[in-house]
Amino acid sequence: MNYETLLCEIKDQVARVTLNRPQVLHALNTQVFNELEAVFSTLAADPAVRVILLTGAGEKAFAAGADIKELAATDAGETKARRGQGVFRLIETCGKPVIACINGFALGGGCELAMACTIRLASETARLGQPEVKLGLIPGYGGTQRLPRLVGQPMALKLLLTGEMINAAEALRIGLVDEVLPADKLMERSEALARTIVAMAPLAVAACLEAVRDGSEISLEEAIDMEAKIFGRLCGTADKEEGTKAFLEKRPAVWTGR
Repeated sequence: MNYETLLCEIKDQVARVTLNRPQVLHALNTQVFNELEAVFSTLAADPAVRVILLTGAGEKAFAAGADIKELAATDAGETKARRGQGVFRLIETCGKPVIACINGFALGGGCELAMACTIRLASETARLGQPEVKLGLIPGYGGTQRLPRLVGQPMALKLLLTGEMINAAEALRIGLVDEVLPADKLMERSEALARTIVAMAPLAVAACLEAVRDGSEISLEEAIDMEAKIFGRLCGTADKEEGTKAFLEKRPAVWTGR
């Protein structure tokens, strides 16, 4: 897979997607969205890929935000917003865990990109925020909706209304990121977490993602009914048979994804 704004490598069932526009701190432009859509569509369909890591090249930025030059030149704002929302929703619903490895700035669209991921790990040097009000805008790629779901409405509004940039420790405190690591340990920890997930039953991992994601968007009664149906579906799989048998025989399970 060859891209101009991204790097992608796959090793031991873990894909690493790296934003690679260092001259503009990996700002998100039309080409980046096109290539993110292409790479995540490809990885989602690849049974050899079980977990995806998403990061930015170098230590300065995960993604500094939307490409301001491109944004300033457009009057098709709604179309641009819907495009970004669609790509981030693809990442969120690709059926595989996506771990955001946040190194440096994750601002505006970059913060929204991180929030579309399953898990967020940040380096101690990470800085996050939604500064769109400083440009006379609001977040347009899902930020006004995902941020309150992660940190609560009052804290989300504080960040949205002030455009404040916060450090990694504060992001961890409010629940915007899940772990904070020294910069030189970020990818090591992310890869270790990915390997832990890879060792689990693939159908069960995908089902957890499905149940949590879809359940959060419906009533509790509907959600627990959905959970029971997913549980029942998994009970008919070869992996469930293998997992329970391996447990009783005190040996590692050998998953087939069937």
